[in-house]
Amino acid sequence: MFIVFDTLNVYYIPQYMPVIQELMHRGHTVKLVCYSNKNDQEALAKTFDEVGVECIWVTDTQEAEQVYLTIKPDWIFFGNQFPHLDSVHQYSKTAQLGHGVGPKPSYYHKSITPMTVRFIEGSLRLVKIKQYYPNDNFIEVGFCKLDPLFKHQDLGLDLTALGLDTSKKTILYAPTFNPSSLECFPDNWPDDFKEYNILIKPHSLTQVRKQYANQRAKLAKWSEYSNVYVANENDISLLPFIQHADILLSEASSTLFEFAAVDRPVIVCNFFKLKWSYRGIFKYRFEKRFGKDNVLYNGIGLHVEKYKSLIKAIPEQLANPQAYQANRLQYTQEHVGPTDGLASERIVDYIEKYDKS
Repeated sequence: MFIVFDTLNVYYIPQYMPVIQELMHRGHTVKLVCYSNKNDQEALAKTFDEVGVECIWVTDTQEAEQVYLTIKPDWIFFGNQFPHLDSVHQYSKTAQLGHGVGPKPSYYHKSITPMTVRFIEGSLRLVKIKQYYPNDNFIEVGFCKLDPLFKHQDLGLDLTALGLDTSKKTILYAPTFNPSSLECFPDNWPDDFKEYNILIKPHSLTQVRKQYANQRAKLAKWSEYSNVYVANENDISLLPFIQHADILLSEASSTLFEFAAVDRPVIVCNFFKLKWSYRGIFKYRFEKRFGKDNVLYNGIGLHVEKYKSLIKAIPEQLANPQAYQANRLQYTQEHVGPTDGLASERIVDYIEKYDKS
C-alpha cells in the first residue's frame, strides 16, 4: 500500500512515528505532506529528515488536495479536520489520528466531517464520541504515540550529556502554549528546586510563533541554570522527557494523560495566563474552548492554585507516589487505552484488513 501522513503541524510527528515505522516494517510505502505555512521548513529540516521518509511540501490545504488527487495514495492519515474530504475520497481512504488526548472540546468536534475511520484511544472516549456521531466509524486501539514508552525503547535523552545529575530526582515541566502557566513561573524558579533536575518541554508553538516571544524569553533565562535543560525546537517528542522524569507539572495539556499512563505523579497548575481574547468580556470564548464538560482531569493528580504551592507539593508528591495511583489507572483505561505498546500494530492491522474486505 501507499500511505501518506498529512502533517499540518510538526508536533503531529510523534503521534505518527510508531505507525510510520510499523508500516515501513511491513513493506508499505510512506510519505509525508508538510505545510510551509505552518512550519519553518529550514529550521525544522533536521526533524523532518529524521522521520526517514520523503516530505512533499505544500502551502495550504488546497494545494494538499491537489497533491492527493495527483498521487492517489491508498490511505491518508490526518491529525485534524480536512476541508476537502469529498474530493480525496474519490481515490483514497482516510484515517484520523488525533495528536493528543487532551481536555479540549475540539478533540471530539474535529470528527464533524467523517473520515473512513477514526482511531480512538480509550474506552470512555469511544463511548462519548459515538454519542456525538453515532453513524461514523470509530475503532479503539490505544494511544500509539506512547508505544515506544510501553515497549521500553531507548528514546535518546542522555541526562549526563546534558550536564544533569542522574542521582537527583527529575521534574518535567511541560506547559502548553495557551492557556499557559509558563509566564506565571518566576525567572529564578530553578533556584527553588536546586536539589532536582528540571526538564522543560514547552509546546512546539511556543518555540516558533511570534506572539509567544515572552514565553521564549522566560525559557532563555531558565536555560542558564545548571540543573535545567530546556528543549529546543527540534525536540518535538515529549517521550524522551517522560522517560527520564519522576513527576510532571502542566496545566491544560494532554501531557497530563500521557504521563499518568506511566503511573508517575502529576501536578496540575491551576494558575495560567490567558491571552486578551479569553479575558473579561471574552471569557465565554475560553469556556467554549475548554468547556466544563471537557475538563476531564480533575482527579488525575494534585491541583495547585499558585506557583509557591509547588515548593511544598513537589516533594510531598514524590514521597507519596501512590496518592493518586488508582485515579491514574482509571484515567489511563478510560482516556489512553491499552498500555501494551501495540496500538500502532492494531492500526496497521486494521487498514491492511480493510483493504482486503
